[in-house]
Amino acid sequence: MNGMKKNRLLIQNSITYAIVIACWILVQILGATGHMTSLLKGLLVPLCIYVILAVSLNLTVGILGELSLGHAGFMCVGAFTGAFFTKCMTDVIPSVGMRFFLALLIGAAVAGVFGIIIGIPVLRLKGDYLAIVTLAFGENIKNLINVLYVGMDSNGFHFSIKDTTSLGMGADGVVIIKGAQGITGTPKAATFTVGIILVLITLFIVLNLINSRTGRAIMSIRDNRIAAESVGINITKYKLMAFAISAALAGVAGVLYAHNLSSLAATPKNFGYNMSIMILVFVVLGGLGNIRGSMIAAIILTMLPELLRGLNDYRMLIYAVVLIVMMIFNSSPKAIEMRSVFMDRIKKNKKSAKEAA
Repeated sequence: MNGMKKNRLLIQNSITYAIVIACWILVQILGATGHMTSLLKGLLVPLCIYVILAVSLNLTVGILGELSLGHAGFMCVGAFTGAFFTKCMTDVIPSVGMRFFLALLIGAAVAGVFGIIIGIPVLRLKGDYLAIVTLAFGENIKNLINVLYVGMDSNGFHFSIKDTTSLGMGADGVVIIKGAQGITGTPKAATFTVGIILVLITLFIVLNLINSRTGRAIMSIRDNRIAAESVGINITKYKLMAFAISAALAGVAGVLYAHNLSSLAATPKNFGYNMSIMILVFVVLGGLGNIRGSMIAAIILTMLPELLRGLNDYRMLIYAVVLIVMMIFNSSPKAIEMRSVFMDRIKKNKKSAKEAA
C-alpha cells in the first residue's frame, strides 16, 4: 500500500515538472518559428517570478495553514539584497552570471533570516497575528528602503536617511541605493531559461518537503494543533521551518525580479500590499495546498490582463468573471463533487480496459 502511494506521488510530481518543461519547450518552438510576440516575450520572466511566489506562499497558507499578507515584503528584501550585491561586486567579480548566481543565494538567505526573525515571536502565538505582523513588515520594509541612501568608496559603506550629500563619501564614492529612486544599472541577467530552472528548483524543494516526514508534521499542525502537540511534535520548530523556507523562496523571486529590470524602486505597485494580495489570490484560486493549481492560476491570471489589453472596455470585466469561475470551480462543493465523480469514472474505465485486455 505504501509502495502504491509513493508511486502515485511520484507520478503526480512528475506531471507537475513535465508541465513546466513542456511550457519551456513550447516557448522555444514559438521563438524559433517566429511566432513569439513582443508582449509574450516581456511576460516570460514575470510568469516565472509569480509562479515561484505563488508556490512559496502556498507552503505557508495552504500547507502550514497560516495567513501571510506580506509576501511581497520578502520579495522586496531579496530584490534589493541581490541588486545591492551585484552592484557592489562589479569590480571584484567581473562575470555577470556568477554575480547573479551568488545574488540568488544571498537574497534567499537574507529573506529567510527575516522570515526567522519575524517567525520566532509570532509563530508561538495562536490566531491571525502572523497576518498582521507580515502586513506591517511588508509596508515598513518598503518605506525604509525609500528613505535609505547607501554609498560605497575606498573607506567602505556610508549610510544616510536624508540625501546623497549626507553620505560624506570620498571622491571615488559611488551611490548604490538612491532613496526613492532605488538601485539603477543592475545587469539584466534574468532569462526565461533561468526562470524555468528556478521554478523547477522551487517545486522540487516544496514538493519534497510536503511529501517528507517534516511535511506530514507541518500538515498535522495545520489540521489539529492540539493533537500534534500531544504526540510530541515541536509546533514552533516546524512552523518556523516552513515559514522561513517560504520567505527564502520569495527572496529568490525578488532577485530574479531585480535582474529583469535596469532600475529597481520600492514602489507600492512592485512591493506593496496589493502585490501580496495578488499572490494570495493565485494561491486561493489555485487551491490551498494544491501546488500545481497555484502554479497554473499564477500563469493564467498573469497572462489574462495582458492578452485582453486590446479589449480596453471589457478587459477587467472578463478578468473578474474568470476569477469568479475559477473560485467556483475550485471551492464549490458541487463542483468538487462533479470533479470527483468524473475522476472516478475515468478510473473505472481504465480498470475495465485493463481487465478486458
